[in-house]
Amino acid sequence: EVRDSGLTSPERPHAPFGEQWRAFLSGGRASRLLVAVGLGAAAFSMQDVLLEPYGAQVLGLSVAATTALTALWAWGALSGFALAAYQLDDGAEPHRLAGFGALIGAAAFAFVLLAAPTNSTPLFLIGVAGIGFGGGLFSVGTLTASMALTRDGLSGLALGAWGAVQATAAGVGIAAGGAMRDMLSTLSASGRLGEALAGPAVGYAFVYNLEIVLLFA
Repeated sequence: EVRDSGLTSPERPHAPFGEQWRAFLSGGRASRLLVAVGLGAAAFSMQDVLLEPYGAQVLGLSVAATTALTALWAWGALSGFALAAYQLDDGAEPHRLAGFGALIGAAAFAFVLLAAPTNSTPLFLIGVAGIGFGGGLFSVGTLTASMALTRDGLSGLALGAWGAVQATAAGVGIAAGGAMRDMLSTLSASGRLGEALAGPAVGYAFVYNLEIVLLFA
């Protein structure tokens, strides 16, 4: 696409960033959407560094099997992207699509949780693929919804806001998920949580339950 020199000319008047940002947030729709993006991004990211150790420590999977989890998650995400593209091209509503992705993600985390007490690797694998699939739908749906909020050609502002919230929430989520798992696992191993909450799955289960709560929020 050829650059439009008229739009990039330094002589062209530009409103200050603060003024454009306030205009973008006016009405509350953009604010609510960005909050949803942050909650969803954190929810889908907390497990990022936990799935492989969960599979090894709780279900006894081999190194090769746990490494393959990343490929399975990526396959789920790509499938979510493809379905989202097809649905949006067919006129689907992006907010509904993102909500559907969050619902699938909540169910997928429930499958991962149930894999520990049932010692079921198939349940765990279904959950891993579902996390990627739901996350793919959620990301594309919220990005499309953000772009639809643009006014006066400020699509770059909408894209930047979505990306900033997504990246920040994901980074905080990954760090918080790992820290909470370590803290709860340490308390469980020391016996401070009682006999009912003893075992290697306790720290992971707390994080996965929190992710489900964030997705419903």
